Amino acid sequence: MRGQTPEALQAPRRLCVAPMMDWTDRHCRYFLRLLSRHVRLYTEMIACGVILRGDAARALRFHPDEHPLALQLGGSDPRELAACTRIAAEFDYDEINLNIGCPSGRVQTGRFGACLMAEPGRVAECVDAMSAATNLPVTIKTRIGIDDQDSEEFLYRFVATVAGGGCRSFIIHARKALLHGLSPKENREVPPLDHQRVYRLKRAFPHLEIIINGGIAALDQAAEHLRQVDGVMVGRAAYHDPYLLAGADRRLFGSTRPQPSREEVIARLLPYVQRELGEGTRLHHISRHLLGLYQGVPGARAWRRHLTVNGHDAGAGVAVLREAMEGMALRAKLMA
Repeated sequence: MRGQTPEALQAPRRLCVAPMMDWTDRHCRYFLRLLSRHVRLYTEMIACGVILRGDAARALRFHPDEHPLALQLGGSDPRELAACTRIAAEFDYDEINLNIGCPSGRVQTGRFGACLMAEPGRVAECVDAMSAATNLPVTIKTRIGIDDQDSEEFLYRFVATVAGGGCRSFIIHARKALLHGLSPKENREVPPLDHQRVYRLKRAFPHLEIIINGGIAALDQAAEHLRQVDGVMVGRAAYHDPYLLAGADRRLFGSTRPQPSREEVIARLLPYVQRELGEGTRLHHISRHLLGLYQGVPGARAWRRHLTVNGHDAGAGVAVLREAMEGMALRAKLMA
């Protein structure tokens, strides 16, 4: 049984949290869901080979309360992607997303990610095969261009071709990717942002859902982008300062529910942590995602230090989180 309310499951993709390797694992997503009922979450990218030739159940499992949740796949073989899509549908995801944006060398070696922008016909075939395998929406996350193929006409041809394969929703990182010479981190920072190009793409394809990504770090910014496009995706800002998501439901989704406090979020997280510890999970696998919760609040450094130093202990348990919360409460009382 899904843990989310029907209105949360049907919420439009007005705000999403990007798939981030080594960060948006199931523990991170469960924590972020406690901050917002409506924000759409995405898994880390999972390569087709992991699902088809590895432990699919381990790779795809998630807590029902994570909904609405999208699975991001990495691959370029239509048959393999279709097979993974069928498997994912059995796990009850809400969306299947294809990664056409990652520029890392390892991903390029596997012939997927951003390099596939040069093969729009193949991407269209992949989308068509995936769409035939499920009733779930099949979406694309991509860039505005690659290397010297970065004209507006190139982007429009790519989107038109892939839309011809059945894709109706595109998440556009408003930077091009340089496939050689830059690290993935540099590819998130060095190529200049061009949000206006994404706006023009939406005007050129009004029938498609266009979600903008790249350089968005606040709800005020997201609200401004929503004047031009259908949705906004935030990445590292939501990880380093996750409490920004706590205001999203009221600001961007029209919810009337009170915004949860940081203390309420941790209190609601504790039963999950206790269950996970009982199943053999180490505390630091969860607590590492909580370091930014008090970003910008007096005492945030002490919060991070306490979790970092004590969360790695072999026998660390929920007491570590309670002690960290008590420390923050004491500081707030002393400053009042």
